[in-house]
Amino acid sequence: MKGLHISIAAEELFRIGSFPVTNSLLVTYLVILFFILVIFLVKRNIIPRGIQNVVEYILEYFYNLICDVFGSEEKGKKFFPLIVTIFLFVLSINWFGLLPGVGTIGFYREKPVHIEQIEHKESGGESHHQEQKGHKEFIPLLRGASADLNTTLALALISVIFTQIYSIQALGFKGFLKRFIKLKNPIMFFVGILELIAEIAKIISFSFRLFGNIFAGEVLLTVMLVLLPILIPAPFLALEIFVGVIQAIIFSFLTLFFIKIATTEEEH
Repeated sequence: MKGLHISIAAEELFRIGSFPVTNSLLVTYLVILFFILVIFLVKRNIIPRGIQNVVEYILEYFYNLICDVFGSEEKGKKFFPLIVTIFLFVLSINWFGLLPGVGTIGFYREKPVHIEQIEHKESGGESHHQEQKGHKEFIPLLRGASADLNTTLALALISVIFTQIYSIQALGFKGFLKRFIKLKNPIMFFVGILELIAEIAKIISFSFRLFGNIFAGEVLLTVMLVLLPILIPAPFLALEIFVGVIQAIIFSFLTLFFIKIATTEEEH
């Protein structure tokens, strides 16, 4: 379909030495710069107003919620930075992918040449004839970061690794191992193995849930913009804005509750 560009993998824009910079990584850097700018503006004003009021309301809501979940303000202060950072970052990269120009502004690049060998049997031997077939492909300058599996996998690893770190801090290394190694009876031993598998499965479920929802939404919007470019895509855009919020809430809240479970000692 003309004008339709869908790619599961992020496209490489350029390299810094041997390090490839993709269009989704570029969006990640832009979102980080946006956060730095917001922090600078918020810290600059002593009297809350405008965007500072919005930021402080969101932070206060999350702070009170986390303190309520753990039943302790001390624990709330400890886990608050990670949870709220995950929420705001995931929300930002989800919404950034919906901005005009993301996925549609870019450049054309020659696709790697594919070489075919055609054998011609002739008397006295064989000769090989090579044909080169290639075409230009569209490379978007920007791509939604959460529509790149690398980004969602990195977020999932951060969530799971920090959960284990907090668990060790709260229970001690011995208590941490008891979550997975249970030698009381065969049933509990099997339960411990299942819990270990569940911790590994969190990485897969976290990364693919966020990637799948956001990537599918972007594909839907792309198809609708090509087929029916006027007015019709508006409801789908509103739906994707809502999905972006829901996915950010799910990712951050699941991290919150997994930390709560991992830092709580088992009752006999």
